[in-house]
Amino acid sequence: MLKVGLTGGIGAGKSVVARIFQVLHIPVYDADASAKKLMLTDESLKQTIIDHFGDESYIDGQLNRQYLSATVFADKSKLALLNQLVHPVTRADAQKWFAAQDTPYAIKEAALFFESGTAEELDYMIGVTAPLALRIKRVMKRDQISEANVKERMKHQLEDSLKMKLCDFIIYNNEQEMIIPQVLNIHHQLIELNKKERSTS
Repeated sequence: MLKVGLTGGIGAGKSVVARIFQVLHIPVYDADASAKKLMLTDESLKQTIIDHFGDESYIDGQLNRQYLSATVFADKSKLALLNQLVHPVTRADAQKWFAAQDTPYAIKEAALFFESGTAEELDYMIGVTAPLALRIKRVMKRDQISEANVKERMKHQLEDSLKMKLCDFIIYNNEQEMIIPQVLNIHHQLIELNKKERSTS
């Protein structure tokens, strides 16, 4: 089975693309959702977050996302620290998940593969890209935040054109080109790549 990454900058539309792959019966591991779940369920991780960010990190056992977001996005070093705490736990969880799959390929969706150094664990990488102005507009609408806040978040991610150069496949989610044919094309290529891998192993 091939391990495939699905990445892209904030607002590029990774989740939309992931849902199309799921319709094709390809399992998708959502690293962001899994990280949030692990921050609630992994007691060791919870305690480590409290130790570094204070008791305000949780309210009645629930993650205080507003407090944590305001804290880490205002301080690059604190964001790096939070990622250092959460990424290894999520990484281990994803590896267990991949081991349980039996499809020709499975996908891990995440924003920070190249930034975190986890891209090297995967066989192929799919990048989702969109024009900057469209990405900003999408995130402002989705998260109900200002343009300045969106741009601040974007500073913490690898520049989009550099990220796409590191990907094996690119999907253009620019509201001009249809997404489904692009996904189907990659889907068929990955199935063929899996067949080649099995025939040579």
